[in-house]
Amino acid sequence: MLRRPWLRFTLNLLYFTTILTLFFFFEIAAFTNAKTIYKIKESGDYMGLLIGSHVSISKGLIGAAKEAHSYGANTFMIYTGAPQNTKRRPIDDLKIEEGIAYMAEHDIRDIVVHAPYIVNMSSVKEDIYALAQTFLAEEIRRTEAIGSRYIVLHPGSFTSKDPDWGIKRIAEGLNNILTKDTKPFICLETMAGKGTEIGRSFEELQQIIELIELKDKIGVCFDTCHTHDSGYDIIHHFDDVLQSFDDIIGLDRLKVFHINGSLNIAGARKDRHANIGADASNNRGQDMIGSEALRHIVQHPICQNKPLILETPWLDKKTNLYKEEIAMLRGEV
Repeated sequence: MLRRPWLRFTLNLLYFTTILTLFFFFEIAAFTNAKTIYKIKESGDYMGLLIGSHVSISKGLIGAAKEAHSYGANTFMIYTGAPQNTKRRPIDDLKIEEGIAYMAEHDIRDIVVHAPYIVNMSSVKEDIYALAQTFLAEEIRRTEAIGSRYIVLHPGSFTSKDPDWGIKRIAEGLNNILTKDTKPFICLETMAGKGTEIGRSFEELQQIIELIELKDKIGVCFDTCHTHDSGYDIIHHFDDVLQSFDDIIGLDRLKVFHINGSLNIAGARKDRHANIGADASNNRGQDMIGSEALRHIVQHPICQNKPLILETPWLDKKTNLYKEEIAMLRGEV
C-alpha cells in the first residue's frame, strides 16, 4: 500500500497519460490508413494492379523487361520468337537470368507468354495438326524456362469442318501435350468470332475444357476487344458478362486479361484492335469501347493481381502509346 499521496497521484497520472497516448496513436494510424486507401481508390491506382503490354524479346528477357519498365509497366507479355514462324533462338541465348534479376529489382512480375499464331490446334491437315502439338509443347517448355506461369493460346480454326469437330480436335491435341508436370496454365483466349475460329463464346471455351483430362492446367485469357467484337456488352454490363462467364466456365479460370480497344461495334466479329479511348483523329481509328468502359474493367476487383496486357496498335514503326495508355488506365492522367 502506498503511504504517500503524491506518489500515488503521480503513478495514476502516468498510467492514464500512457493509455491516452496509445489511444490517440492508434486512432491517428487508422485515420491515416483510411485516407491512403481512399486516395488509392480515388486515383484508380489499386495496390493489386498489374499492367503492361506486349514487348519484344529480340534483345532477350532483359531487353523485354527494360522496355516494359520504360512504359511504367509492372508486367508484360512476350512471344518467345516471331509469332508467324517456328524459328526460335536457343533458351540459353535469351538472357533469362539477367532479365529475372532486373524484374526483381524493378518489381515486375507475373509475365505472360503468347503462343505463336501459326499454332492451329484444330487444323484439318494432319501435318499442320502434328506440328501444332509439337511446337506448342516446345513453347510450354520455353514458357517454364522463362519463369512465366501463363501461356495464352488462340484455340484454333476448324476451316472446312464444323465447331463441334474443331472443339474435339483442340481438346484431343491438348490432352496429347499436357502432363501432370506441366507448370504454366494454358490460357485459352476469348476470340472475336472471325471466320471459323473457335472461342467466340464462353460456351465454346467450356466445351473444350470439359474434354480436357487435366483441367487444372487450363485457364482463360479474357480479351476486351474480342469479347466486345463477339457480341458481349462489356461497355454497359460488364458485371453481367462476368456473371455469365462464372455460370458457364467459372471465374477461377480467369488468369490473364488483354486490355484493348476495338475499331468495331459490338458483335461485328472482326477483331481489329484500337488504341484505348482513341478518337477519330487517331491514325489507327476510333475506339468503339472507350476509355471509360476500359478503366471500369481494369479497376474491377476481378482484375486485381492478374496480368493486364495491352496489345493496342503502334501509330507507326517507331511510336506506340503504351506508356500513355498504362498511365491513363491507372488514373495517373
